Amino acid sequence: MRIDAHQHFWRYNPTDYAWMSNSMDILRRDHLPTDLQPLLQSIGFDGTIAVQARRLERETHWLLELAAAHPFIHGVVGWLDFASPQLDASLERYAAHPKLRGLREIIHDMPDVDYATSTVHTSAIAKLARRNLTYDLLLKPTHIPAAIRLVDQFPNQPFVVDHIAKPNIAAGEREPWLSGFLELANRDNVHCKLSGMVTEAAWNQWTPATFAPYLHATIEAFGPQRLMIGSDWPVCTLSGSYEATMQIVIEFANSLAPTERDAILGGNAARFYGVAK
Repeated sequence: MRIDAHQHFWRYNPTDYAWMSNSMDILRRDHLPTDLQPLLQSIGFDGTIAVQARRLERETHWLLELAAAHPFIHGVVGWLDFASPQLDASLERYAAHPKLRGLREIIHDMPDVDYATSTVHTSAIAKLARRNLTYDLLLKPTHIPAAIRLVDQFPNQPFVVDHIAKPNIAAGEREPWLSGFLELANRDNVHCKLSGMVTEAAWNQWTPATFAPYLHATIEAFGPQRLMIGSDWPVCTLSGSYEATMQIVIEFANSLAPTERDAILGGNAARFYGVAK
């Protein structure tokens, strides 16, 4: 089974998606399952994990409705208000849905660079493992130290780093990203998505070779059994087509042993998110 482990859906409106600047006009329209499914089929992928794009509880509800209507959406990574006094009730309600596989907070947009270890955040993370929910870590390099401290508090919680923690690929940045990234990878309960790289590079000016140092560093850090391919569609279309974005990792995985290739292209995502094969 081949799974795109990271993409988004939305019905565009300027209020909920105010982060879409004038340079992002290509994103300012609806992006729905009927748009993605033929793209998946064109590269021989079986399904996807849909990830939240709005900090709204109704986003989680809507994504789960889409997943119920479209079997190729194998799981949802949703959002809940970690500061809400109703968090426990919301967790109970949504965790009962078979396709809610995890949650995410937009850590890298929080005013506090140490938000990951804040009381409101750690109190919420403490509630996830017993409900069989994973957690996506959305980081930039400056957030990695706090993420390491967070992960150390919860050795039994499955975590996955989105977008290889967003190094500045356009500038050829290696540090401080690499040192922190290698340290974070030393925690066995942390996985990583090979996703979001094309938008960290110079838009539409990259070649597959642009990403080779980052791909090699990531597999050295996590090994092939804790990596998963993700497109970050439709955000990736700011810098490249869906197929071109996915081919970066597909070609990299094809250079590995068949079992390692299959793990990166779907097996690891199925295991991490509890997708039935």
